[in-house]
Amino acid sequence: MEALVSTVNSIIWSPALIFLCLGAGLFYSIITRFAQVRHFKEMCKLLLSGNESDKGISSFQALAVSLSGRVGVGNIAGVAAAIGFGGPGAVFWMWVVAFLGASTAYAESTLGQVYKVEEDGQYRGGPAYYFERCLGQKWLAVLFALSAIIACGVFLPGVQANAVGNAFTQVFGEGTMVVTSFGEVASLKLVALAIILIILAFIIFGGIKRIAHFTQIVVPFMALGYIVMALIVVFLNLDKVPGIFSLIISDAFTAQAGMGAAIGWGVKRGIYSNEAGQGTGPHAAAAAEVDHPAQQGLVQAFSVYVDTLFVCTATALMILITSQYNIQTEDFNAATGAGTIIVQNIDAATEVASPAFTQMALNSVFGQFGQAFVGIAIFFFAFTTILAYYYIAETNVAYLNRYFKGNIPLVLVKFVIMAMVAYGMVNSSGYIWGIGDIGVGLMAWINILGILAIFFVAKPAILCLRDYEEQKKAGGPINFDPVKLGIKNATFWEKRLAKQQQDKLSQ
Repeated sequence: MEALVSTVNSIIWSPALIFLCLGAGLFYSIITRFAQVRHFKEMCKLLLSGNESDKGISSFQALAVSLSGRVGVGNIAGVAAAIGFGGPGAVFWMWVVAFLGASTAYAESTLGQVYKVEEDGQYRGGPAYYFERCLGQKWLAVLFALSAIIACGVFLPGVQANAVGNAFTQVFGEGTMVVTSFGEVASLKLVALAIILIILAFIIFGGIKRIAHFTQIVVPFMALGYIVMALIVVFLNLDKVPGIFSLIISDAFTAQAGMGAAIGWGVKRGIYSNEAGQGTGPHAAAAAEVDHPAQQGLVQAFSVYVDTLFVCTATALMILITSQYNIQTEDFNAATGAGTIIVQNIDAATEVASPAFTQMALNSVFGQFGQAFVGIAIFFFAFTTILAYYYIAETNVAYLNRYFKGNIPLVLVKFVIMAMVAYGMVNSSGYIWGIGDIGVGLMAWINILGILAIFFVAKPAILCLRDYEEQKKAGGPINFDPVKLGIKNATFWEKRLAKQQQDKLSQ
């Protein structure tokens, strides 16, 4: 099974997908005239604007939900894997993916807002909705919805849970036992799993509002705390910082692990971490209550910066400054001695695709507290990411429910996600990460090809940006009229504008 996962992974994550992801980001960066730079100040202002409503959530809550999907174990274990297999140069390519990917995130999240719908008292949207409404391709919409349900409901939750299990093992040791309140002796990992499943069930059966209220508190708090820890490590080693940045940049082009490994792992882990181009961000973006689709597109572009340029860079600096990493070939096996260790700073048996590098880095500065802190951070990062995965799966089940009526599929998805969390927590990292990469790759292929096709068919994301810029320049007020822009099938916004005009006439 592990060999099959590896083979499928190599096909999906061929150089074609890597260059497609980079190419799409570059394309939208040029077309938007690098909106991710020009509108950085506007992004910051929009973060705290807008309020939640009975049907939608605020811009900040939508940012928190999408960040809960972006800021996960990919920021800790994923960065470690990128360095471990691709060398320090992989971090540079993660930065490139983040910078270019911010424009992709703008495009897909704006499309999510333009073509969102109101169903059962909630705003819903995402690639399935904009593929059907803009491209008129229901088969592609159904294909994405199925791939998102499989990826977010089956393949990806196990990766997050696995990292939590590995973090507990790193802190407390393998096979640690505890005495439960019933007087029975149980594995600490299993006790942690039981706690996760109970809290997860409570929140996912409460819907998007409960998820949003939970993530808007937890995600900013943990991300800020994590960055503060990294800054302490940096300030204690300021003399090493110029050398580390020089190492990252030089290794990006003269890679110790090979150019293919540096670019491949940097792009793969960058996309896994910041999700730009995957098609996951638009689901949360569509749920936001905003005056104009471009506003939430810009907010979601900013979330890519938070994820990669802040949190991922924090992880990379901690690992590289403290030299708590190895660089090895993907086929390296500590037990058999197969494969090659290119650079060895720590024990060869240390698992690369795990939080171990990060925990060891903080442990070298803060002692046991640092290691425990990473374990706690991983718990919250992973848990909120699982919530985001559930919401994405739920949205796509809601889309398919228009064709297959009934509540059974959604209930089934909830239990499948909980089962995959349990499965991921007790299985090996390499195997689970391989499955997760397949899920990410499936969605990325469909979504990136789709949003590029949408540009050549209708250019709605670009029209939205120009319209928003013109209204801001004119001093407002901000509203969105899709008919005036020649955007078809944006029925939510057509009805909303008609109601606003009717309310003005009745005053």
